[in-house]
Amino acid sequence: MGQVIAVVSGKGGTGKTSFTALVGSALAEMGHRTLCLDCDVGLRNLDLALGMSDSALMDFTDVILSRATLEQAAVRHPRCDRLYLLTAPVGLHEDVRTSEMKKLLDEVRSKFDYCLIDSGAGLGDAFRLATCAADRAVVVATTDPTSLRDAQRTVMELRNYPNGKLHLVVNRVRRKLLKALSSNIDDAIDAAGLPLLGVIPEDEGIPIALGRNALTVFSRESSAEIACRNIARRLTGERVPLMKLPRR
Repeated sequence: MGQVIAVVSGKGGTGKTSFTALVGSALAEMGHRTLCLDCDVGLRNLDLALGMSDSALMDFTDVILSRATLEQAAVRHPRCDRLYLLTAPVGLHEDVRTSEMKKLLDEVRSKFDYCLIDSGAGLGDAFRLATCAADRAVVVATTDPTSLRDAQRTVMELRNYPNGKLHLVVNRVRRKLLKALSSNIDDAIDAAGLPLLGVIPEDEGIPIALGRNALTVFSRESSAEIACRNIARRLTGERVPLMKLPRR
């Protein structure tokens, strides 16, 4: 059976969608059949991050409502045979029940090794659907104090997850900024109250690649991509040391 991982954040702007795309790509490149599921209804951007804009004609509600099979709705990446996208609808005409999402994710587990769910920011309906049946959750935060406070609130909502199934990723880390704030990664871990899964350096090239729909399967060897590849290895059970932040 496969594993479902919810990627969540208490606020927007933490880089959650690019994290989902990069780690999902890394898992696929490692040989795992991987599904990236966009749960951000109305604001979906995961297709852009994967370089698959307009590729998906059907969304996860089509599968839930039996208008399409999972095989029909999940679109294979054009350059990575083991990477798939199941997109979110533009809007919900009716509420999706958690029981329906759980049924969908049970089918996903039977057909994929890993599924990363890109939740919408905040603790609304997208968060509820993304976390209702996930096997583990990754909270993506930055070192910004407001992001860390929102991460704490997110953790409170995820208190039912067992030990070892809830993780923190500190994204967009700049060494100079940490020094200026008299802060460090330990402060972020303490603030969120979660075990650290990885630290991702700030990479100015990621937004540019996103804007060009070019963030696809490690086309660049940046420090952020290497960090995400290491996180993917940790998710599969490997012991990988934290990378040193680049000096800039």
